[in-house]
Amino acid sequence: MTREFPTRVDVVIVGSGPCGAAYARILSEQAPDATIALFEVGPLLADPPGLHVKNIADPAVRAAAQRASQGPAPRDQDSDTMSGYADPDDRLVRPGTFLLPDGYRQPGEDGLPGAAMSSNVGGMGAHWTGACPRPGGAERPDFVPGLEELLSEGERLLGVDAHAFDDAPFADDVRKRLGAALDPGRADDRQVAPMPLAVARQADGRITWSGSDVVFGETTRSNSHFTLVPEALVTSVVIAGGRAAGVRVRDQRDGVEHEVAARHVVVAADSLRTPQLLWASGVRPAALGRYLNDQPQIVFAVRLRDVDARAGVETGTGQTGIVAQSGVSWVPYTDDAPFHGQVMQLDASPVPLAADDVPAPGTIVGLGWFCAKDIQATDHLEFDDHALDGYGLPAIRIHYRLTERDHASIAAAHDAIRAAADALGEPLDRDPLDLAPGASLHYQGTVRMGSVDDGTSVCDPSSQVWGVPGLFVAGNGVIPTAIACNPTLTSVALAVAGARAIAADLTSTGTASSTAAGTSISREN
Repeated sequence: MTREFPTRVDVVIVGSGPCGAAYARILSEQAPDATIALFEVGPLLADPPGLHVKNIADPAVRAAAQRASQGPAPRDQDSDTMSGYADPDDRLVRPGTFLLPDGYRQPGEDGLPGAAMSSNVGGMGAHWTGACPRPGGAERPDFVPGLEELLSEGERLLGVDAHAFDDAPFADDVRKRLGAALDPGRADDRQVAPMPLAVARQADGRITWSGSDVVFGETTRSNSHFTLVPEALVTSVVIAGGRAAGVRVRDQRDGVEHEVAARHVVVAADSLRTPQLLWASGVRPAALGRYLNDQPQIVFAVRLRDVDARAGVETGTGQTGIVAQSGVSWVPYTDDAPFHGQVMQLDASPVPLAADDVPAPGTIVGLGWFCAKDIQATDHLEFDDHALDGYGLPAIRIHYRLTERDHASIAAAHDAIRAAADALGEPLDRDPLDLAPGASLHYQGTVRMGSVDDGTSVCDPSSQVWGVPGLFVAGNGVIPTAIACNPTLTSVALAVAGARAIAADLTSTGTASSTAAGTSISREN
């Protein structure tokens, strides 16, 4: 089939994950006459575009969607979204993702062997766990004006709910035990609580998970000036007169190259591919690709002690066939306890049990502790202009080391996760497991935000690239702080500020007269 690409729009967005979708949504709300084209290198998985794969009930269809998300060389894999939760394999492929084929570790360095990406409409937002905690203490980029309101707006776009699993088996008991052990000395907003999740509880009791479809919302889907083009690779941002002027994009279906003029370009790929595209476009500020940071992750599992398993089955939500976890609790980061804890009550053990040992839902508890990285400018991405990746862009080489402070933080996290486990029950394994660097999928810092243009940041507090008017960046890579909590809410909040800045410019100067060619978000395929 053939399709048309627009030749001129007000705004081009590169990438359809939650942050790219947030730009589309805010612009549709605040600058409804603006023409917007969003290009996504991966395919459309489902209707509505950006749907979370957990909401696909048919396992075969869900597995096919996950394979389609695996970039240039998809492979068969298990469709269980909890696969590998406690797998020590440092090159574990999570469902719906694909690893860097090489360049993930340099000689003598730790590297990021678990670094992974997704290529599909919705990006990683079609595969994520939906955890949306607010950052606290040193995690917060406090130079960002109105951060609290931006976080609230991010929660609106993502559909965050902290109470969807309130009646999960034993959830109250889990939080009471954790709170008794961990809450003393914590501020009220940093005590053990239900995890804020991007989920919705439907009238029939089903839980549905937010993907980019929820962020786009009906406002974007019904916007006749918005066009979503899947399987379209942006190969470079066009810079003219010192400012962003559009993009060059290759139709992945027929290989034809197009140039699309735009007044504003938003690169919202991911923390690896956003700086890669800027590099390929000749936009190379000193901080580009630097300050790369991941979250060292430790996991452990316990069986709840002293519970009536039958009572839990009778009073629970009965969602065991819909989602892998039946309850999620949150141990917030504090500056005194600089870890983020995600506590999931599982319906199956992440470590092997005896063949006749079938735990009741909610009685197996998986604990994941995330550490804040000791941020270093030397942890960085290198782009090889003489070698190309599977998409024909400069190959990525990762330089990454864990410092002495990182190793001390990981050791302290072992003590903290054991204390939490002791409060809950009996360990299922002897020791907590350190996951491979990159396994968190929470890479940050590579196009980081700053308050001033001093060479240590890529963009200003509105996410506009320093010295390149009209060029904005988005995604977890924009986060400038060492956060331990799940980063999506924070990155979406920062995207809201950038989208508002573009909307204000468009409404003050007027939008383009032409309408983007192509079909609407709800019908493009």
